[in-house]
Amino acid sequence: MSSVLLHSLTPLPPYRRRSTALRSTHHVLQQTSKRSIAFTCKSVTDDGDDGYLLDAPVSAGDGFSFSGGKYSDGPNPADEWFKQGRYMKAHPVYGTGEKARDPIFGLAMGGSSQASTDVFRWFCVESGNVDKPSVLLIHGFPSQAYSYRKVLPLLSKDYHAIAFDWLGFGYSDKPQPKYGFDYTLDEFVSALESVIDELGVNKVSLVVQGYFAPVVVKYASNHQEKLNDLILINPPLTAKHANLPSTLSIFSNFLLGEIFSQDPLRASDKALTSCGPYKMKEDDAMVYRRPYLTSGSSGFALNAISRSMKKELKKYVEEMRKILMDDDWKVKTSICWGQRDRWLDFDGVEDFCKAAKHRLVELPMAGHHVQEDSGEELGSILAGLISRKVRI
Repeated sequence: MSSVLLHSLTPLPPYRRRSTALRSTHHVLQQTSKRSIAFTCKSVTDDGDDGYLLDAPVSAGDGFSFSGGKYSDGPNPADEWFKQGRYMKAHPVYGTGEKARDPIFGLAMGGSSQASTDVFRWFCVESGNVDKPSVLLIHGFPSQAYSYRKVLPLLSKDYHAIAFDWLGFGYSDKPQPKYGFDYTLDEFVSALESVIDELGVNKVSLVVQGYFAPVVVKYASNHQEKLNDLILINPPLTAKHANLPSTLSIFSNFLLGEIFSQDPLRASDKALTSCGPYKMKEDDAMVYRRPYLTSGSSGFALNAISRSMKKELKKYVEEMRKILMDDDWKVKTSICWGQRDRWLDFDGVEDFCKAAKHRLVELPMAGHHVQEDSGEELGSILAGLISRKVRI
């Protein structure tokens, strides 16, 4: 299938035609001054588990979703990707143990939207020999481990490469805020520590893309002894970078954010294609959309993360700059930069790298999500940057 820009896809695929609510979202918002928004609620009690769907004639989703209903009629790439991975458990669930309820209607959400009872489940995909040096590939905001699908095979020859979905993304658990995980940046730091401890590696190289870079750097500052290398891909490095682009910050708005985050074309497609030259194939789009099509929990997690980023990112970026420029920072650090990033300006990046004495690698044809725009090229670059003679 030829590549297309997803936010301009026509005609709509079959599963998008199953619900009129998603197609009319923007029209409804424009009419709010004239009439109230009307929702159609339907309760579901499969297997004795209370939950609900919105405008979903086929009970195949869980929770709140404008798309609702059945995802697709046949095999899809999301299922194939899932088969390549496995679940691991890391980071304890904190909270009262109450059943999660959505923030709009206060109705109990379906089983897939509930937190694990003890320890969270993380979806991860591994490639290469476990006896070789470990490389952890950490996706950005918003994205999935799937973004590294072209990088994993290239690293597998010399390394044990692992990519995982953050909580709230992809196939990992998506606890609702105030029901076990609130999606603060401090929580993400402790969650990353739990993941690395669970993997059982003594030394690891960390690769992180985008707005989660400050989270990873904060973890690394307290665990330098565990790191062989640190590679940052288009991280927010300057004061100007501390402000989320409108494409993401809109999800932090009250009610409007909750509505837009249930639209998979806005929550996944636009977020990935508006930040650079990336052209996504329909098969790849199906993987990114699936969490938003099958459950409202993904959208509500996106709201929570956006609000935390909007509130805490500035402090975290300032702290990251200090850490990376400190004389006590001993980890070999490299920064890869896609020059066609529409979210983060390159101004000031080169000066920072020179001042901090970190290697800068520029990719002229890539945007913010470098692993999507230039996956094979990035894989080769990473293989060259990561120390070959490292401790395992």
